[in-house]
Amino acid sequence: MSRTSSCSPCSPSSPASSPASSPASSPASSSASSSTCPPAHTVPSFPPLRVGGRAGERMRRAVRRRRRATAAGLAVVAAALAVGGTEARASRVAAPPVVKPPPAVVRLVSAPVRIADAATVRLLRPGDRVDVVAAERTGPPRVVAEGARVAEVPEPEKGVGDGGALVVLSVPRDTARALVGAGAAARLAVTLC
Repeated sequence: MSRTSSCSPCSPSSPASSPASSPASSPASSSASSSTCPPAHTVPSFPPLRVGGRAGERMRRAVRRRRRATAAGLAVVAAALAVGGTEARASRVAAPPVVKPPPAVVRLVSAPVRIADAATVRLLRPGDRVDVVAAERTGPPRVVAEGARVAEVPEPEKGVGDGGALVVLSVPRDTARALVGAGAAARLAVTLC
């Protein structure tokens, strides 16, 4: 397909600029000399232009390479984190946890104890914690039981004078023996914890 080039109408040259123009000149010569446009030519046909042909392909390849490099870098970082996390877990698993031995089971027994001051016993309630103190005539007072739990406070005995009051304490077996021995040799008193 051939195309023709057309020029916009050109302005005729001015009479002062063209020495050949005169009133006596012919009409054909005046029209040829009055136009400054080049003659019309046919344009050969050509295939359509593709913008960015090779340059566009180079750009796409560069972007692909950069994506591959980024993906490879991220894969290396993920592998390093996975290995580091596995080693950290392995080091945590390698150290056995510290297991505390279970506390020794202390068997408690009920020990009835006669306290010298009956008014003090009336202040006690089951569940209270008391220290039992032995007051001996020959030496200073000593603590026989620490933090003993009051299990029961029996009703006061009728007809008993100033013989004190009975309280039942929940204590280990060894402490119960010490309380019986101290109660036979000294007067016992309690203090609330």
